[in-house]
Amino acid sequence: MLDVRRLRLLRELARRGTIAAVAEALAFSPSAVSQQLGVLEREAGLPLLERTGRRVRLTPAGQNLVLHAEAVLERLERADADLAAARGGLSGALRIGAFPTATRAIVPAALVALARLHPGLEPMVRETDPAEVAHALRAGDLDVALVHTYDFVPAAREPGLTTEPLYGEAMYLAVPAGDAPADSDSDSDSDCGPGPGTGESSGQGPVLRAHADAPWITATPGTLCHTMTVRACQAAGFTPRVRHRVDEFATVLALVAAGQGVAVVPQLGVTGPADPAVRLTRLAMQRRTGLAFRSGARTHPAVAAFGAALRAAVPPDLAGSRAAQ
Repeated sequence: MLDVRRLRLLRELARRGTIAAVAEALAFSPSAVSQQLGVLEREAGLPLLERTGRRVRLTPAGQNLVLHAEAVLERLERADADLAAARGGLSGALRIGAFPTATRAIVPAALVALARLHPGLEPMVRETDPAEVAHALRAGDLDVALVHTYDFVPAAREPGLTTEPLYGEAMYLAVPAGDAPADSDSDSDSDCGPGPGTGESSGQGPVLRAHADAPWITATPGTLCHTMTVRACQAAGFTPRVRHRVDEFATVLALVAAGQGVAVVPQLGVTGPADPAVRLTRLAMQRRTGLAFRSGARTHPAVAAFGAALRAAVPPDLAGSRAAQ
């Protein structure tokens, strides 16, 4: 009989490519991972792995077994959901991953609703960049997480995970108020209305190109937000000259107000009263947020309760722009 814990290791190896990466992600030693995979090969009765330098490649039999592992693990999630529903009354920890703007603007209201409806549940929020969510969910470090995608950074399919759409956000170009407005009379493909603060709706191509020579402020490399800005600029015909790398949008806007550069920010990143030192121009692109969890966990009472609380907490100006992931 194949051991499900070893199947999970094989599944992670298929995603990460090296024994060391699997060991680091699951808090094992590399030798322990190798030993357990060796046992799995003996249980299977044929080779599952081929070693090529530091990396390990799955044999056709190993790749086929990973597909079965995905189905087995999803079935186990469904069984866990059924058992939780049968026990009645939500209790225990619910490990939640969320990115900063959602943590600030939406998650607190959802937690208040959860505490009122399910006082025995203990939600535990951890700020997690969406790029890291898939590994954290599959490793069991998170039970549910908010993730986002951008028009220029589509979501890759993540085996073993399911994502449900929550809401969409407008995106804005933030520039110092003293900068000359971009001429967007031509090549505009936006049907969006005016955004918060000052500024008009515009297709991003001409607006971004007008600031091709300006210093840019982006998120740190490796994040989806950084990739979004770089790709949007490249689609407009240039590569941004990055001066500052900052992940918190409030700080990004403060740097823009100080004349330190221009930046692309999402709707939830624009909070509080309009800053007269910053001009915002709405772009023809969106950031879309969804709720991610392990496949099979949709009906788990705690996951379902958190999803319902989140949807109730989404501000009306976001709820109206929901879009499928």
